[in-house]
Amino acid sequence: MGGHAAASHALPTSPVLQGRVKLTYVFLDYRGYGDRRDVPGRHTLAEIADDVLELADQLGWDTFSLLGHSMGGKAVQQVLVRAPERVEKLIGLAPVPAAPYAMDDATHALFHGAATDPEKRRVILDLVTGNRVSRHWLDKMVAHSLAVSRPEAFAGYLASWQPLDLSAAVKGNTVPVLVLVGEYDLAITPDVMRDTWQASYPDCRVVTVPGSGHYPPHETPVAFVTEVEAFLRI
Repeated sequence: MGGHAAASHALPTSPVLQGRVKLTYVFLDYRGYGDRRDVPGRHTLAEIADDVLELADQLGWDTFSLLGHSMGGKAVQQVLVRAPERVEKLIGLAPVPAAPYAMDDATHALFHGAATDPEKRRVILDLVTGNRVSRHWLDKMVAHSLAVSRPEAFAGYLASWQPLDLSAAVKGNTVPVLVLVGEYDLAITPDVMRDTWQASYPDCRVVTVPGSGHYPPHETPVAFVTEVEAFLRI
């Protein structure tokens, strides 16, 4: 989805400190994105999973929770498939489901064209935020997306996540899952999440984030963090 131009993962740990839960977040940029924009790679979800597990090993974290936004929702499921014994909880933020993501010809052309066409990125951003946000905000988001991602990385990850099918591998997994969905997201809706994520994971709760589209960290940051931390502290 459009969010993957600025996607990152959070890997929270939850040691107890003076009777309270202390959360530590680490954000991993994908190869070709953010601070790792110039790091070469294959730009696949399998590579993301390798990097996540390598980072967790470097940090000395035997277990951890994962948060993934948009295509990152499928990436965290790839980590779960690879190392289920290490994942304590999953949070999907407007997350792509485990099954292949169906696209008609027009949608396919729009998404694949967005790797090199800023206007197509803008159309996607406008769609997944409910055709309601200001032109200035869209301009800033498109500019940010272009600045923090390489076109070949954008295209490579899309080619990886869109057809990938993890549905059989995750079906029935009992890991606790929280799925957050923006009220105005026209692509990743609560009904889609109930039909996919909730159908795959027995312990899955779908929560709608009021006032937000596909980008709660940008649109409604306080509500987003409140839901995340309440879930991690359970």
